[in-house]
Amino acid sequence: TPDKRIYSGNTEEVVLPCFEGQATILKNHIPLITFLRPGIVEVGKDEKFYVEDGTVEFSDNNLLILSTTIKSFKMINADQKNGMIKDAEKMLSSNQISDKQKYILNYKIETLKQIN
Repeated sequence: TPDKRIYSGNTEEVVLPCFEGQATILKNHIPLITFLRPGIVEVGKDEKFYVEDGTVEFSDNNLLILSTTIKSFKMINADQKNGMIKDAEKMLSSNQISDKQKYILNYKIETLKQIN
């Protein structure tokens, strides 16, 4: 995030929620620059993060994810999750939003519902 580093370490794979679909990054993957949509970033088998947006750059076996809205699953409680779902559903019901905003809000809601 702009404020601090959320995670740094080595892993065998990272799964990213990109606008093109789910992307899995493994060692020696081709260089990649893409954008994140709301979803779950999975680092290996043990670390999961909720992300709403951001950019991804992979080069020379280094992955850099920049986002203003990324939170570890461990830091999201049920009240926060339900509040975020309620806010997104309220925004989704507005007639003043674009199709792109509806697309993003739908992914946000579906992702938040997956968090236990």
